Amino acid sequence: MTRTRVLQEVRRMRFEELYERRQQRILTMAEAGEMLGVTERTFRRWSGR
Repeated sequence: MTRTRVLQEVRRMRFEELYERRQQRILTMAEAGEMLGVTERTFRRWSGR
């Protein structure tokens, strides 16, 4: 597995964890986005996919 592929997988796993916490209303979208290093709007877009 290439380094890029590994990093993409790590980001996906982190997103899934934060998305789950968002669904449980533990985090706001802004907080989850900040933890991923993206804007709230980007996190919202990713959540819709």
